[in-house]
Amino acid sequence: MESFPFGAVFAVCYLLAQGYFLIRALIRPGRAPSSRVAWVLVMLALPALGMLGYLLFGETNIGRRRAARYRQIQSDMRAGAHRQAKEVEAGTELASPDLRHLFQYVEAVCGVVPLRGNRARLLADSEATIDAMTADIDAAEDHVHLLFYIWLDDNSGIRMAEAAIRAARRGVAVRAMADDIGSRRLIRSAHWKRMADAGVQLTRALPVSNPLVHPVRGRIDLRNHRKIVVIDNRITYCGSQNCADASFAVKSKYAPWVDLMVRFEGPIAVQNQTLFISDWMAHRKDDLRPILTQPRPDFPTGGILAQVIGTGPTVHAETMPELFDLLIHAARRELVLTTPYYVPTEAMQSALCIAARRGVDCTLVMPARNDSWIVAAASRSYYYELLKAGVKICEYPLGLLHAKSLTFDGRAALIGSANLDRRSFELNYENNILLEDAELTGELRARQQSYIDASHVMTIEEVTHWGFWWRLWHNTVAMFGPVF
Repeated sequence: MESFPFGAVFAVCYLLAQGYFLIRALIRPGRAPSSRVAWVLVMLALPALGMLGYLLFGETNIGRRRAARYRQIQSDMRAGAHRQAKEVEAGTELASPDLRHLFQYVEAVCGVVPLRGNRARLLADSEATIDAMTADIDAAEDHVHLLFYIWLDDNSGIRMAEAAIRAARRGVAVRAMADDIGSRRLIRSAHWKRMADAGVQLTRALPVSNPLVHPVRGRIDLRNHRKIVVIDNRITYCGSQNCADASFAVKSKYAPWVDLMVRFEGPIAVQNQTLFISDWMAHRKDDLRPILTQPRPDFPTGGILAQVIGTGPTVHAETMPELFDLLIHAARRELVLTTPYYVPTEAMQSALCIAARRGVDCTLVMPARNDSWIVAAASRSYYYELLKAGVKICEYPLGLLHAKSLTFDGRAALIGSANLDRRSFELNYENNILLEDAELTGELRARQQSYIDASHVMTIEEVTHWGFWWRLWHNTVAMFGPVF
């Protein structure tokens, strides 16, 4: 009797599995061609590891139930935005005619209209930001909503926790969310329990459980990267700062973290509120939507035109790179970008080079030392092309420049949590604010100039003289950017 051909059966099953994953990578919607090619090459070159990698990291899946909740909530928010649009009499007409298309794009994708009546203050540094936030929490009358990707149990993190406890004890509704990976130290500390005991309602954003079941429940490295504070539907903050000291104990050798945060007061707070509520309700059964219909304070007419951009795996996949492309192409005189991580799409890299070639004074500011050696290598693979086109590249040496900002022509700006990399574009939940205002844009531009003045300006000669092995390393790492 012949033995059962286990080897042949295994080979057939293996080939069927490989074919299944290859086809899935090719037909998966919302994926750039470069990403499809990269995954196909990985699975052909390293079949077993490639299929395992695709299973764990190949698709932006947060789980069907949570995705369905997000989409339902976002649909409700979009309906509310349409009602709001009628109230402000066609919000897109508030923008300058030559910038209107930028705000129209955000409205089409995110379902929110640009609003005036906002005031803003650029905070001096990380400590000033925590001072301002805790003061606003101490003055809160109705509710305090907090959401951070990283919330550490350091001085700043504990100060925020204490402010939340004080507010809850005096009867203010306090809700706090923290990403389950980014804030794991605080979540597992006594301070988290103290907040719960004081009446603060707590939620872990995108909780992590058994890694073996995550391919079914949702991709484990999809994270909530937002930094949101909303108080009484009146005050909100937007920018790059996590709830942590500038010394950033978990990565202190790169410190200080250099961040940029703006305190807003006005109707824009309600738009940031919609993002917090959508995140909260995607994880809990509480219906917080009535908060959005509470009577609003009377805000002054005029003021800063602003619009919130909330992005993530359950929103149009290309929102952030498309918006950056639009902003770069809109610049006529000057464009300045600051980011800790630069791994662009092909269109964004091309847009920057085109802007420089058509005479726009383009400057890209990044940290000289990056906390991610992979991103640092990938970023430098783009230097030669940028410099050749005329883009000025500045490497900031006085800490990890973590500010995410874009200003152009002294008129408009974008600030928020999104980096110029594929993770922010495709995998993370992010929050940004697009604004048109000469005064605030001027303040942001001055802050950017302080980074530029302290930086080393790269030259094409320096990049050309990088050794063969360094250039090979940079380009090899960058090649795998679409995979991650």
